[in-house]
Amino acid sequence: MALKTDSLQLTHEILALVSEIDEFKGAWRALGTLAPERLSALRRVATIESIGSSTRIEGSKLTDTEVERLLANLEIKSFDSRDEQEVAGYAQVMETIFAHFAAIDITENHITQLHRDLLAFSDKDERHRGAYKTLANHVSAFDPDGKEIGVIFETATPFDTRGRMQELIHWTRSALNEQSLHPLLVVAIFTVVFLEIHPFQDGNGRLSRVLTTLLLMRCGYAYVPYSSLESVIETSKEGYYLALRQTQRTIRSAKPNSQPWVVYFLRALQQQKRRLEKKIEREHLVLGTLPELSLQIIEAVKERGRITIGEIVSLTAANRNTVKKHLATLVGANHLTQHGTGKGTWYGPKSPRGINHGKS
Repeated sequence: MALKTDSLQLTHEILALVSEIDEFKGAWRALGTLAPERLSALRRVATIESIGSSTRIEGSKLTDTEVERLLANLEIKSFDSRDEQEVAGYAQVMETIFAHFAAIDITENHITQLHRDLLAFSDKDERHRGAYKTLANHVSAFDPDGKEIGVIFETATPFDTRGRMQELIHWTRSALNEQSLHPLLVVAIFTVVFLEIHPFQDGNGRLSRVLTTLLLMRCGYAYVPYSSLESVIETSKEGYYLALRQTQRTIRSAKPNSQPWVVYFLRALQQQKRRLEKKIEREHLVLGTLPELSLQIIEAVKERGRITIGEIVSLTAANRNTVKKHLATLVGANHLTQHGTGKGTWYGPKSPRGINHGKS
């Protein structure tokens, strides 16, 4: 593709940001043992923030409270305003991503389907949803009266769009499969080039943020649904657009400069994970709450499906009475389920409905 990624300078700041984000990615293993209802609550708050922020970035006026109220009644499938239609579409696509990200590879077909679903409730977009643009959609500046006063950025022509999208998708898949570039940098470059192409008549900004979440989750950043990246972008919108323009102006040149956007993107991811850390601290669910032995026991259950006290003692070399105490705590907190009593006792994954079997 035309974008030359070998021109990206891996500065100390970029390497430090990547390292910090990846460290948290690894630490999420401990948080994955939290009670399901707490994880579910964190995700619901983050989803509301993401939907509200992403649609407001594009001009919606709905507050997070109004978004939450609307999400509680999504089954009505009928909405009074364009803002509500956009929120409903974004919510539907986010749930699809969260539930099926492992099966949604980055392909033209999946991207156009996600665009179609994103605009599923938007009456204004009925003719062009799920299809590449047929008219120019350059990014323009407008005066307070809504009159266009100039083109800020020229996007790909309708004629060039399909070819450029195929080029971008091929590069992204190859870079991830071959691991020729760190996945965070691949996601950053995909996003900025996607927005430079602006492949659809409308909905490009919202879809770019959906695809960012999809790519991050496919790359193993499992914590992403629990903290809103869109909210971070909304609070730094001026920097977001500035970084985009600085990089987009050079993408097709002999000396492309990915630096401004990559740094902004990684800083936004850093802020996203730091917000999640603070939320966890506020709920007294600090990283590393579970002792190392408890984590070892949980990991062993995940790998084996079931385990006995004797097997844990052999595996960890821990004292039998200590193992019993950790198991009692894990069962009581619904991290594990006890089956049977006496010598026949074994332990399995947590009960999906919080019901423990047997006696502690």
